[in-house]
Amino acid sequence: MTERRVVISVDMEGVCGVSSWVQVSPPEFGGLVSGAEYERARERMTLEAAAAAQGALDAGATDVLVNDSHDTMRNLIPELLPDGVRFTSGHDKPLSMVQGVQEPGVVGLLFVGYHARVGSVRGPLAHTWNGFIRDVVVNGVSTGEYGLNALLAGHYGVPVLFASGDDVAMGEITAELGSGVVTVPVKEGLSAFAAAHLHPREAQRRIRDGARRAVEAAGNATPYVTRWPAHAQVSFNHQARADAGERVPGVTRVDAVAVGWHSPDAYHLFQTFRMLAKVAEVRLDG
Repeated sequence: MTERRVVISVDMEGVCGVSSWVQVSPPEFGGLVSGAEYERARERMTLEAAAAAQGALDAGATDVLVNDSHDTMRNLIPELLPDGVRFTSGHDKPLSMVQGVQEPGVVGLLFVGYHARVGSVRGPLAHTWNGFIRDVVVNGVSTGEYGLNALLAGHYGVPVLFASGDDVAMGEITAELGSGVVTVPVKEGLSAFAAAHLHPREAQRRIRDGARRAVEAAGNATPYVTRWPAHAQVSFNHQARADAGERVPGVTRVDAVAVGWHSPDAYHLFQTFRMLAKVAEVRLDG
């Protein structure tokens, strides 16, 4: 039998019922957190991933890998996933949010719980990667985690088939990745910290149905690509972060808070971005 493998990248900010950082922050780090709120959010995150996995299985997927893609990447409750589904755990993965797309036989990537890019109006918890990146631009196009992940998947010939999350994110994904991606909005963004949500079980039903339809049509999908070599640029919220970023080999200063570089392919682009996000974690108090 021909393999039809699917990878599900599941984040938490775009999950139904989530609209506050308190809900998505693992309590182990302290600060403004709530163990009860986080536990409820991680359960809904897992159930939405499970719904997408079941939809993929309904469509004939022979293998489903659920890649935990939020924060510590140790959020999933494995017992709530369908029998036979594999999952990842741990944040130090070579391909981060799309770990698994490099495996042979993968026909598509599904996004679950995805959010809008930083700066988006009405996008609940809109951000890109962390709290201090202010924009990511690839060949003149501002993008979010969805775009970076789609390009990296495309490097391995894997198309994005499906996405669920807030309505702002779904609009951005359609605009950038194309209308061929099946999108399921599970909440309507009202502001950065408010949303009108579907009932969680209704959200899960829609996700399962959308994932099924998306995987059934996988043969018609094409990977997301851009022009190579590509020029990328990252803007930060403080000049000290750009100071650190421009010390990375191959990276140049664009302005007070931005750095840029050229990449021959999506793997190089993604890993350079990831490195810049890390080295920019500098103290701002001198």
